[in-house]
Amino acid sequence: MRDNKEATLALGTQPVGRLLWQYALPGVIAMTASSLYNMVDSIFIGHGVGAMALAALGISFPLMNIGGAFGAAVGVGGATLMSLRLGQREYAKANHVLGNMVALNIITGLMVGLLGIVFLDPILLFFGASEQTLPHAHEYMLIILAGNVVTHLYLGLNAALRSASKPRQAMIATIVTVVLNIILDPIFIWPLHMGIKGAAIATVIAQVVVLCWQLWQFSRQGELLHLEWRYLLPARNIVKDIVSIGISPFAMNITGCIVAIFTNNALLANGGDLSVGAYGIANRLGFVCFMVIIGICQGMQPIAGYNYGARDMERVRSVVRLAITASVAVMTVGWVVGELFPEACARLFTKDPELIAISARGIRINMLAFPVIGYQATVTNFFQTIGKVRVSIFMSLSRQLLFLLPMMLLFSSLWGLDGVWFSLPASDFVAFVVAVIIMHRFKRQQAAA
Repeated sequence: MRDNKEATLALGTQPVGRLLWQYALPGVIAMTASSLYNMVDSIFIGHGVGAMALAALGISFPLMNIGGAFGAAVGVGGATLMSLRLGQREYAKANHVLGNMVALNIITGLMVGLLGIVFLDPILLFFGASEQTLPHAHEYMLIILAGNVVTHLYLGLNAALRSASKPRQAMIATIVTVVLNIILDPIFIWPLHMGIKGAAIATVIAQVVVLCWQLWQFSRQGELLHLEWRYLLPARNIVKDIVSIGISPFAMNITGCIVAIFTNNALLANGGDLSVGAYGIANRLGFVCFMVIIGICQGMQPIAGYNYGARDMERVRSVVRLAITASVAVMTVGWVVGELFPEACARLFTKDPELIAISARGIRINMLAFPVIGYQATVTNFFQTIGKVRVSIFMSLSRQLLFLLPMMLLFSSLWGLDGVWFSLPASDFVAFVVAVIIMHRFKRQQAAA
């Protein structure tokens, strides 16, 4: 417990650059591994099942995002609150938050999973499924929703590990999940002839194995943060604080769901099922870069949260500056790859020449504004980390809901399929400008305080 406490206190004393490297590197490795799993999963499905199954994954994305929205609200809200309590050295309250976070993950995981299964086909049809893609999407999501409570707990406890100054353990949990998925995927898809359903089963099994290890990590009473039965009963004030902080990532995921529904339907109307599949491919590639940014932000979160709780604003500014620089650099690398090698990227997922051609054009357009996304995403995460809920919600909504949807409706009416694609980078750039303005105002307010 003493070592763990010293690691937590180091958030306020060690050089910020070294801390960010120490905390972000495991997160970056873990998130990169996770994103590569999503790519490999899509590659196995694309080559082992077919183009329509690949398109079905794109249809499934909004429904998975709804589950992710509730999981993020609890996981991120709880982890952020724990970081703030640790910064204030209120260790008993931090443990109370951990117990409530686990309880809320169980409640929301069961609720979302059950409702999703009951109304699965109508939801998938509303999200843009066709007669060709619905059977694949139904098979996949039925298994994912059945294991939804496991997913919520797994993601929530990983966020708690990072807040407990255990980024290495969080990294190990993610990497083990990815490795198990990659091993099990081809076994279930080919030798066992289970198709896309096999890929979903592999995902749930991997998360169950790692969840057991996470629960063991938090069951040890000698740890600074550990699970206690008395803290599992939801406390009104803690639940309120978790939800108030977690509403920002919840809003981000829900708007992502809404945007994906509109995008899938717009692509289906203007380009058919293959265009939906192309969007799925472009999303998987962009997801790799975005997950690296999430890893960087995860490294920033405990440092910024602890020092903001301790009112050391100079250290807060330093870690945010470094995180923004790293995020912009990562997205710039993704932009270069996407613009120069879109056909090669598309061939990773499919052999269908028509799907490759549509995907290559979509990748190139989708990644036009990638470098500026790094700034906008990191600044949004920063305001969420320090509990500036309204600002974070606005920034989460602005990129997708306030800018993208109107642009998509306008551009698609003018330029059809290309209009759908071009609305994506256009909204990213406008959201970047808004983030610059908000961050500038925040800096001026802090300087005047």
